Amino acid sequence: MSRIAWIGLGVMGFPMAGHLAKAGHEVTVFNRTAAKAEAWTRTFTGRAALTPAEAADGAEIVFSCVGNDDDLRSVTTGPDGACAAMAPGSCYVDCTTTSAEVARDLAEGLRRRDIGFLDAPVSGGQAGAEAGTLTVMVGGAEADFGRAAPVISAFARKVTRIGEVGTGQTAKMVNQLCIAGVVQGLSEGMALALRAGLDIPAVMETISEGAAGSWQMSNRWKTMAEGKYDFGFAVDWMRKDLDIALREVAHLGGSAPLAALVDQFYADVQRAGGGRWDTSSLLTRLG
Repeated sequence: MSRIAWIGLGVMGFPMAGHLAKAGHEVTVFNRTAAKAEAWTRTFTGRAALTPAEAADGAEIVFSCVGNDDDLRSVTTGPDGACAAMAPGSCYVDCTTTSAEVARDLAEGLRRRDIGFLDAPVSGGQAGAEAGTLTVMVGGAEADFGRAAPVISAFARKVTRIGEVGTGQTAKMVNQLCIAGVVQGLSEGMALALRAGLDIPAVMETISEGAAGSWQMSNRWKTMAEGKYDFGFAVDWMRKDLDIALREVAHLGGSAPLAALVDQFYADVQRAGGGRWDTSSLLTRLG
């Protein structure tokens, strides 16, 4: 068992850190809103720290799951950041969805102090985090991955090293670009089925077993049919992720016209007050 620090206790980080505690690791948590950290210690076995540095002091592996690049820099290299408190031979594992650039910057700074770094964004949403069945895409050195993968497995059903630092984040960008098109297609199909007055369960249960089937269809058609969106992966987060992905595509000289279009559709949902709705709320644009 390892001494673990966990930074960031949002809807993903709270249960992910909990799985580590339930697996028997010694976990210390930090969250900017201290009440969340205290709530975590009432739910799981572990302690709360007042700063990222305090949480990281003595930890063998430091995990983070925060909001964006700026948040990650703040909890790592900002005042009372975790990195300064980490010891040589330890490893930092970031599960935030960020740019590949910030991952490489942090890795280089830590490497000079003999500290490992893995960018390890996740897929599977809040439900996957709570069930401990996330998919984790990892970038970093093989030795660091070998040490951390058994620990990560406490909250994941699949942990894959994609390549060197930054490739985990790039793989997550690929994931989000793929999801954007799937959700839009599902929304358009659902809109037609609803307008035509079809038996929605009969249609969706049938086509989900064919070539149209997807995780989004299997897990979202019922809530979409009921107009329920107050859960899941928020539109605000999806737009953040798509922005990262679209900037990387442009940086590499490529194009992603469908994702760029769907991103604007999500902007419509935000303007309608749905920034915290699940990504399946694209259906609301279609009447």
